[in-house]
Parts: sequence; C-alpha cells; structure tokens
Amino acid sequence: MKVYRCQDSLESIFTAIYCAYEEKCVPEDTCLVLHEEPLLFAEDVWVKADCTKVIKVMEALKQRFGEEDYLFLCLALSSGDEDKAQAVYRTIAHGFRGKCHPGHLFDSLADDYVLKAFTLARNAEREVHHLKGFLRFQELENGILYAKIGPVNNVVTFLMPHFADRLPVEDFVIYDDKRNFFAIHPVGKQWYLLSGENLEEPELRFSAAEIKYRELFLRFCSSITIQERKNTDLQRNLCPLRFQKYMVEFS
Repeated sequence: MKVYRCQDSLESIFTAIYCAYEEKCVPEDTCLVLHEEPLLFAEDVWVKADCTKVIKVMEALKQRFGEEDYLFLCLALSSGDEDKAQAVYRTIAHGFRGKCHPGHLFDSLADDYVLKAFTLARNAEREVHHLKGFLRFQELENGILYAKIGPVNNVVTFLMPHFADRLPVEDFVIYDDKRNFFAIHPVGKQWYLLSGENLEEPELRFSAAEIKYRELFLRFCSSITIQERKNTDLQRNLCPLRFQKYMVEFS
C-alpha cells in the first residue's frame, strides 16, 4: 500500500491526488492521511503542496464533475475530520471510474467514501449558511468593520465572497478565532487571507457610534423579551451556543 501523508490543506491534498493519478496508483491500495501514525507494510510519500499540480486538479474536477460538485468537494475538505482526504480521493476515483456526468458525483451514496464526503460537505455547508446570519460586524475607531467567529469547519473562504458581494464599499475583516487567521477585504480590491504563527488578535477599540448602537440593540433585545415564554433549550437549537459566543446580543 502507498500512503500519501498530506498537510491539512486543500493544496496539499489536491497535490497528493495529482501524484496518485500521475503514478497510476490503484485507489484500493492507496491512502491519503493527515496524521503521522505509521502504517505497517506501507510505502510513505510525504506531500509538499505544488501550485501547478493543484491548478491542474482543480481544472480537471470542474471540467469533469461541474462547478457545483467541485465546490462540494472543497467544502468536504474544509472539515476538521481526519479522514476527509481519503474520503475525497476515493469519491473522485469513484466518479472517474464510473464516468459520472457533471452534477451527479454524489449520487452514489451507497458507496461509503462518497457518503462520507457528502456528509462532511453538507455539515460545512450548513455552518456557512448559519454564519451568514449569525456573523456580527462591529465598527472600529478607524472605520473598519470587524467580525470574530470560531467555526467548527474552516469555512472563512466560503464566507468572504458572500460578504464581499454585499459590502463592496467597506473595509472589513473576519477573524477566525480557532485557526488564528484573518480574512481581509480592502475597499476596491480583492480580499485575501493573512495567517502566521506570530499573528495575534489586536486590541479592539470600537467607535463611539458602535458603542451607542450596541447599547441600543441590547436594550431592544431586552425590552422585547417575554420572561414567561423564555425557552433556552429552543434558543440553543435555533442558535447554538458556539455561535452565541460571538454575537453582540448575547454579550
């Protein structure tokens, strides 16, 4: 068995998939892993991300399976599950082998790997949908809009196009608290990601208007509350605690 040991990134996993096809590996005898635990009688290949190979894989997946299924594969890779690389690789192999048409890659849910990739992607997609409604921007003294989130899945790159389309004339930043990186949108320019071991969340100084409207919003939420109908269990179902932690109205 050949084992490709990848970093936990889309670029590294796509590079491993390219290498597996370039070397004509048999999918049943090939494994993509993110951990460093040794496997008996296996040939280890340490993967280093290669932009050229990543682009070729992206283009091949889009052409063969269509934009929608390609996006779903990327959503699956945003998961924190340790088995995501193998699930996505075997799903792609199943699609190429079965000669499926665009938009039908995830039709074969009887296959364990296809089902696994579909489940991971659906969970990440659901979290993106929630964050589009639960994310809260706050205005800093310098006029920049700042939002802090802590998603289970690495979904900031799927959130940014949504907010960049709706706030094109605003400078805004989304900070991923769990992974310690920033998604930055300058006015009139393309958004980008900023990460690094030495990065820290800056000390936040909110504008006077932000403080004022924040207080008004909290008073509004408090004034419309009917204590006799308070149902914290239902509230947690509709808005889980992991989202409430970063929302102004629950501060």
